[in-house]
Amino acid sequence: MFLVGLTGGIASGKSTVSKILNEEFKVSIVDADLIARKVVLPGRTGWKRVHRLFGDEILNKDQTINRDKLGEIIFSDLNKRKMLNKALHGLILIEILKQILIHFIRGERFVVLDIPLLFETRIAMNLLSYKLVVFCQSEDEQLRRLMIRNPQLNEQEAKQRIKSQMSTAEKIKLADFCIDNSKDLQNTREQVKIIYNTLNKSKIYVWIRAFLFAGLAFGAFLMKKLFF
Repeated sequence: MFLVGLTGGIASGKSTVSKILNEEFKVSIVDADLIARKVVLPGRTGWKRVHRLFGDEILNKDQTINRDKLGEIIFSDLNKRKMLNKALHGLILIEILKQILIHFIRGERFVVLDIPLLFETRIAMNLLSYKLVVFCQSEDEQLRRLMIRNPQLNEQEAKQRIKSQMSTAEKIKLADFCIDNSKDLQNTREQVKIIYNTLNKSKIYVWIRAFLFAGLAFGAFLMKKLFF
């Protein structure tokens, strides 16, 4: 099994691509954003760390994290954003690795890691065989989509969130595949199909499995020599 990193700028359409891969091509997705929500559920270690850093100010009445309030804080203060990342990224990575192991045991050919800040945080970067970037060519269109998705943001706040991430141009340079999500859904779907077919034909998973089995065989040989 090999891993494909899926990322893109905020409101670029990454979730649309993830949904197409999963629903139309039956590709398993490890969703880092969903994992990030789970690790900060009330009472969990992530929740305790976030509460310790930001206090009661970012809690709802039911003790869940108020993501809008937390977003206001971290997107206006780089140091606080780094503090939050440092507090949670280890916990998120552990959960990602658990899910990867499950998919590996199932014998899947490849799995997509949907990680919004893949290049910024470098979470699981050393595990990836390919990196896929979704982008929107027009910054105005990206801004429009973000303000529709998050109506509580004014234009200045929305621009601030876009600028807090690595630029689209930089992400494209680091990508093995790119999807331009500026046009209609059918156009995006056709791009996804081409990339899926390329990934599905890749033989990298064969080499990875061979390497892992060779390692297990060597480990078994050493155990036999040492203990039997």
